[in-house]
Amino acid sequence: MTSTQKPIFLYTGLTPNGFPITIYLEALKSIVPGFDYDYEKIDISTNRQKEPWFIKLNPNGRIPVIVDRSRKDFPVFETSAILLYLAQHYDKQHKYWFSSETEPNEYSDMLQWLFFAHGGIGPMQGQLNHFNRYAPEEIPYAKKRYLDETKRLYGVLDIRLKDRDFLAGAGRGKYSIADIKTFAWVRMHAYSGVESVDEWPNVKAWLERLNKETSVVSGLQVPPRT
Repeated sequence: MTSTQKPIFLYTGLTPNGFPITIYLEALKSIVPGFDYDYEKIDISTNRQKEPWFIKLNPNGRIPVIVDRSRKDFPVFETSAILLYLAQHYDKQHKYWFSSETEPNEYSDMLQWLFFAHGGIGPMQGQLNHFNRYAPEEIPYAKKRYLDETKRLYGVLDIRLKDRDFLAGAGRGKYSIADIKTFAWVRMHAYSGVESVDEWPNVKAWLERLNKETSVVSGLQVPPRT
């Protein structure tokens, strides 16, 4: 990394897998002196993410991917893995995560809810998006299956958020990468076909709370829509 380069280079797009990274990067900018990042917007409709240069960074051909210039251009793919990597190497004060040594239970809570979003809400709501908006034929069974499962998972979140502000941590919890990852999917519920979250008042309050976070506001503007 040269003296003029920013530590992190991000390849991302306007997706619920990309926004957790820009939200966390914006949060890190506010707490880590000198920290910043560059990015390139990838239009996945053009299949740029399938080109050989990108496959070298992520053999799965998906965004987001980061390249850590401060560590010999080390690449990291998969949203949850990127969040954990950034936490480990840049969030030294555990502002947005928990120490596995001094807070082992809270750290485990965070991992559980991070993976709940990674393997549950993300895939189920992603399939709901596909069958509602992009499938070449109408498949009522698939649409109902993924709608019902997405709603069920919202119900799980609602149970967790009863008498809590955030997903992980003692007491009412602490805003962490588990919230950041989960929020990026749930915030687009209407786009996916879940018109309202009124059925889950704790989830609704949580969404409103996170929408006020400075890093969320700025992170959702990267990359720009135009």
